[in-house]
Amino acid sequence: MIGFALAAVGLDSVTGTLRLTFGFTSLLKGFDFLIAVIGLFGIGEILETLEEGLAFKGASAKNQHEGRPGDVERNCPRYWATSLRSSAVGCFMGIVPGGATPASFMSYGLARRLSKDGKDFGNGKVEGVVAPETAAHAAGTAALLPMITLGVPGSPTAAVLLGGLLIWGLQPGPLLFVEKPDFVWGLIASMYLGNIAGLIVVLTCVPLFAAILRIPFSIIAPVIIVICAIGAYTVHNSMFDVY
Repeated sequence: MIGFALAAVGLDSVTGTLRLTFGFTSLLKGFDFLIAVIGLFGIGEILETLEEGLAFKGASAKNQHEGRPGDVERNCPRYWATSLRSSAVGCFMGIVPGGATPASFMSYGLARRLSKDGKDFGNGKVEGVVAPETAAHAAGTAALLPMITLGVPGSPTAAVLLGGLLIWGLQPGPLLFVEKPDFVWGLIASMYLGNIAGLIVVLTCVPLFAAILRIPFSIIAPVIIVICAIGAYTVHNSMFDVY
């Protein structure tokens, strides 16, 4: 009920009615889901660690798969059912539209409930990483479907792309496939190339990402808080979101 109440805050996009704003103009945009996640899981985790006395409980930063980047990939086929299920969840949430972040949480919760090793999630279980990441990628790509075919963006990224198309004089919709087929199929091809490029970058930069664990928490905690604040601000360019 609290979730529904918070989601109802702001300007009704259909009727234009103000809901639960109480005269505050900052509430016209409502409470964005991404900002709530940053506060709950970003700032919340930092505060919890501070309460524990800056105790470092992380594992060694040594890369256990150094020189063997293909080990995880060879184990991934074992979780083909999780991948297919997460892809379906991500595609659904991208088309609805729901977005990549809700798709990740939904897919993770579903995988944890259906997996026989669900109780071990959060301790380095590969299946717990496959589920949300697969759903997030599927949702991000599926969000382009309603944007291209109907002109309805399925995510903030798709909304930015929609604005770019309109600036260049391209009207998304069924006729776009007829009038600009080279652009549509070029966009689809770019999705494949983007995933290949992302895979190369991730495989080559894993040791660098793991090296972050060597930084003392007393140094990295303020950096995380600043990054969270910047991320919350850039959603609507509003300091109210940061507060």
